[in-house]
Amino acid sequence: MPFEPAGVTWTAVSPRLAAARLTTIALVFGPLVLVLAALALATGASWLWVPTGVVVLLALWGAVLVPRQVRAMAYAERADDLLVRRGILFRSLVVVPYGRMQYVDVSAGPFARRFGIASVQLHTASPATTASIDGLPPAEAARLRDRLASRGEARLAGL
Repeated sequence: MPFEPAGVTWTAVSPRLAAARLTTIALVFGPLVLVLAALALATGASWLWVPTGVVVLLALWGAVLVPRQVRAMAYAERADDLLVRRGILFRSLVVVPYGRMQYVDVSAGPFARRFGIASVQLHTASPATTASIDGLPPAEAARLRDRLASRGEARLAGL
């Protein structure tokens, strides 16, 4: 299978990424549901329950989908490249050769820091091959950044 190369040991991202994304869903859809429900109750307009129900269904769909999406996200370090996979229905597998990496960036905004996660972004000369790994514990993100940077330098020196 193209998304499961033989002999590859995948490292999953932190399940805290799912908690962060579910919290985002709750913060976005929760107030919207409350406002729509309050309007429906205050005005007595029964048709306002339809958009309320649609928003609730969208939030529930997201709540079901997000944990599966996070479980599908993983990365693998091989001898010559880094593999990053994601997706359930629309899968993607990005292969980034260490020699093509220009720099590796670690970032964590206030929301990500609250959940104890960070993102590692790999930058190459081609924008099409730029890859990111979200939902890593900060210590793992720093370790991966240092390891990828040293492997990238070693590969460039050998060219």
